[in-house]
Amino acid sequence: MGDNKMVMANLLSVIMLMHAIVALSSNVRGLSKNYYMKSCPTAEQIVKNSVNNALQADPTLAAGLIRMLFHDCFIEGCDASILLDSTNDNTAEKDSPGNLSLRGYEIIYDTKQEIENTCPGVVSCADILAMAARDAVFWAGGPFYQIPKGRFDGKRSKIEDTKNLLPPSFNASQLIQAFGQRGFSPKDVVALSGAHTLGVARCSSFKARLITLDSSVDSSFANTLSKTCSAGDNAEQPLDATRNDFDNAYFNALQMKSGVLFSDQALFNSPVTRNLVNGYALNQTKFFFDFQKAMRKMSKLNVKNSSQGEVRKHCRCLN
Repeated sequence: MGDNKMVMANLLSVIMLMHAIVALSSNVRGLSKNYYMKSCPTAEQIVKNSVNNALQADPTLAAGLIRMLFHDCFIEGCDASILLDSTNDNTAEKDSPGNLSLRGYEIIYDTKQEIENTCPGVVSCADILAMAARDAVFWAGGPFYQIPKGRFDGKRSKIEDTKNLLPPSFNASQLIQAFGQRGFSPKDVVALSGAHTLGVARCSSFKARLITLDSSVDSSFANTLSKTCSAGDNAEQPLDATRNDFDNAYFNALQMKSGVLFSDQALFNSPVTRNLVNGYALNQTKFFFDFQKAMRKMSKLNVKNSSQGEVRKHCRCLN
């Protein structure tokens, strides 16, 4: 009996130590759900109202905000580097060819100014972008998820860094490798790709599939894509049948060989990810659950602390 008590005591000590380590690492990262509770308690409501008003006027901007967060986090981490303007001696990320079609900047800039009027110098642009993307998902009918706050804004934004953006020509193995280097599992890859349930792709992003007669495209859908591209490289094709609704229609489209981008259809083509696609196509609730977990993980990628960044007064320029 005494030995059992000793084992239990030792086990409890280990568990307490693990909790302490987790808490310490969380504090080092500086993120917490209630980060602005005292310093700017209205921040989240201001972001939510701004996003809802903007999307009420233009529902297509929901896809823009989610895509902007991904393009921010995947490069220098979630530090709002995507929001910085180019200067005479520096070309910023936003002017990279892969970012020229991003939309929704004004929502973030305007929200920042409104928050500055209430809580000057407190709320980072990086946190505003993360919250705006979350609220855009919910507005479009997707899951609501909590994200920790406390990110600082980065001081670097260079066009050369955007070489790490994922091209639409990637296959599943390349996607899994690229995401895996950042700590994501194949399930995370498929769940995050489900964000393509919102928005459109330009012909320039998928026309190569028509030129090479990609066999993974349904023939009638290939005709649809060809018709879209007849209007030029900037012609837009919805990524699924419900372009402004956050649902699992994207995965249903992949099952029917109607994924717009090669990198989308590749998820169904690969035996590594096909069952995940089928599972999400069958169970939207499961997709929502895994998506929100993956988005929380992504929103914490390489966040900056106070010694690495700043809280910008204006999101488009350094202090």
